[in-house]
Amino acid sequence: MENKSENKGKNTVPQKSNSQLKSANNSAASESFSPSQPNGKKGLIVILAILLLALAAAGVYYFLNSKKLAEEKAATETQLQQAYYDLDSIGTSLDQKILMISQLGGEVDSLVAVKAELEEEKAKLRRREINQGKQINALKSRVGGYKELLLAKDKEIEELQKFNTVLVAENNELKEEKNKLNKTLSTLNTEKTELQQKVAAASQLKMEEFVVYAINKRGKEYKNAFRNRQIKELKIQFSLAENKVAPIEGKNIIIRVIGLDGNVLFDVAKGSGTFLFEGREQFFTAKQEVLYDRSKKEITFIYDKGSDYEKGVYQVEVYGDDYLLGKGSFTVK
Repeated sequence: MENKSENKGKNTVPQKSNSQLKSANNSAASESFSPSQPNGKKGLIVILAILLLALAAAGVYYFLNSKKLAEEKAATETQLQQAYYDLDSIGTSLDQKILMISQLGGEVDSLVAVKAELEEEKAKLRRREINQGKQINALKSRVGGYKELLLAKDKEIEELQKFNTVLVAENNELKEEKNKLNKTLSTLNTEKTELQQKVAAASQLKMEEFVVYAINKRGKEYKNAFRNRQIKELKIQFSLAENKVAPIEGKNIIIRVIGLDGNVLFDVAKGSGTFLFEGREQFFTAKQEVLYDRSKKEITFIYDKGSDYEKGVYQVEVYGDDYLLGKGSFTVK
């Protein structure tokens, strides 16, 4: 009994409560983690630092990229403006070349077509349809082509100017020759006209031996001065002088007997009429056609007035077609 009591006393160990065990575990856990707390804070700081650096790097990249894009956009705009200026300048030069070549007699259809194409390029630039790098480079290439075309046209204009200079010189020579020929021709025409005038003057017929007779009822003649009772008919007689240069042809010989009042003795029933002299219509008393053969020819007119004559001097004018052959007169007492 005693042994059991002793053993029982030896083997008995004090038992702890659950709350004591939980407290002990927390204390142990606290003791086991307490040495690693400083290392966790450092890791968090490192992560935050990396994030900040990444954000800073992204900001710097965005800033630099935006600046680069702005610079590229500004450069593109400058290139577009320069291209427009070049096209406008080339367009002005093309207008000048078209005008000059046209004035020099050259062909301008191709230049007109190029000018239209250039104006379309300018319109695209104004609408900003050309804004990409490849488009701008292609436009620069075309601008270079336009400039080369202008240079080629400068050479063409130079050749045309040389050609026209030669033509002008030849034309001047031809004008001088033409002026000389015209002067010679004018001189010849003047001489010809003068000669024709001389021939015409020389070929005009001359009247001579003019005389007027009064013929009475018995056929007796009274010369130049006579009385009314002695006049049944008037016989006006004259000769056309010999003229070796006058044409052989039929001639209208016209007489005008002018009374005291200045009027022409006129009777249509007796052959009177009108004719043109120096652009004016004139009355005539009588007319007859004769063939003149360059020899002296006697002409006679018989005129019956049919009534008495007033006393006084009557004038007689004799015409050969369109010029005056001569004048005469007679007196009625």
